[in-house]
Amino acid sequence: MKPEFRDKSIRSFVVRGGRLTEGQRRAFELAWPRYGLKLDDGLLDIDACFGGSEALVVEVGFGMGDSLLAMAAAAPEQSFVGIEVHPPGVGRLINEANQRDLNNLKVYMADANDVLAECFDDGSIDRFQLYFPDPWHKKKHNKRRIVQRQFLQLITAKLKPGGVLHMATDWQPYAEQMLELLTAAPGLINSSDGDYCPRPDYRPETKFERRGERLGHGVWDLIFTKL
Repeated sequence: MKPEFRDKSIRSFVVRGGRLTEGQRRAFELAWPRYGLKLDDGLLDIDACFGGSEALVVEVGFGMGDSLLAMAAAAPEQSFVGIEVHPPGVGRLINEANQRDLNNLKVYMADANDVLAECFDDGSIDRFQLYFPDPWHKKKHNKRRIVQRQFLQLITAKLKPGGVLHMATDWQPYAEQMLELLTAAPGLINSSDGDYCPRPDYRPETKFERRGERLGHGVWDLIFTKL
């Protein structure tokens, strides 16, 4: 399987190399037919894909999939869709999901902009998650960050009224930019009385996050609700 791309515009993520382990390679052979979704499948039929569920949760950039796997396992009554372009991460996630026999998880290996625009109805997502996206530290690279006005407009359209947009980052300048853009975004309201929210129970704390906390690094959670 190769990541799918529709055009040559700035992508939501950069495809990084990385060898597949034998287990990840087998996962694409054995588990992809069960968990994989494609852009060419068109608009996602949520009921046919998952049956009845309490909520649809969509996560972009799940990395190696640990958090998304934990959330899906902890909430079998909810439906989870992950979007990622890194093949080793996709392979690892679907391999683990298959071993646990999870029935509430699907995966796209394609660019998030394309998937959101082509595969989800407006007003169909209950919670959108973006955790620890690439901060593109250098100022000249800030324009490559996924969190931009156009991306927020796309997410807002796909959220149900009352749906939640949840982002987290460990890079304070990026958190500040996220907060500025989210606050200015039409149709969204901050769920916090201040600027940032405590980490909600449903978001697992990652090993990377715990290590950062020991070193005194901060983590900023932003949770906004669609009006």
